[in-house]
Amino acid sequence: MVQTAVRTALKQRLAERFREVNGDHPMTDADDTYVTAQFVSLEELCAVHGRDSDAVRRLMLRQQLPLPGYLRSDGAEMVPADLFALADAAGGVDRLEAWFTAHWADRVTGNAEWNAYLTGQYVCLHSVTPASIQRKDHLTTAITTAVNEPDAGSAQWAERLHVLIDELDALEPAFTSYDRLRFGGPTSRDTCIAAMRTRFPRP
Repeated sequence: MVQTAVRTALKQRLAERFREVNGDHPMTDADDTYVTAQFVSLEELCAVHGRDSDAVRRLMLRQQLPLPGYLRSDGAEMVPADLFALADAAGGVDRLEAWFTAHWADRVTGNAEWNAYLTGQYVCLHSVTPASIQRKDHLTTAITTAVNEPDAGSAQWAERLHVLIDELDALEPAFTSYDRLRFGGPTSRDTCIAAMRTRFPRP
């Protein structure tokens, strides 16, 4: 009974923190379907890995692990299947922040990326790692600035552009309508993949 009450309180605190970060937006049936296909519930993941879900919630609230990527309509905390992978690579949760930020030469940038990682909003990547974050940043910048290149519009330029777009396409999932609400507009898939393919068709 006590354990159930503790779990309920932790889930409520985590849901409140999630909405502080993401806003309070409804999840549609289509959103729930997408999230269920792309993510796993925290309870299920912890059961598979032999971890205590309440202990993991405490780590999230203490900003040692990222928040869930989504809260499904039924209240399930949906997380990536590799949620624990980075902590394992770092040698434990206590070492994760130092390990993570060390992937950026600039400490300010590393700290900013760490804070972004903790929000759980890196749902823009199939697998969230420092390397994939850096690669996505490189690709989105290269794609959006490609129109300023001297040979923009040429066949060779279009071929280079679509190599970048295809690589970003492989890194990113489809996103869902909920994402466009919490991010306040189109996603990087909308602007850097779909829109660019429409604007500059493949040669």
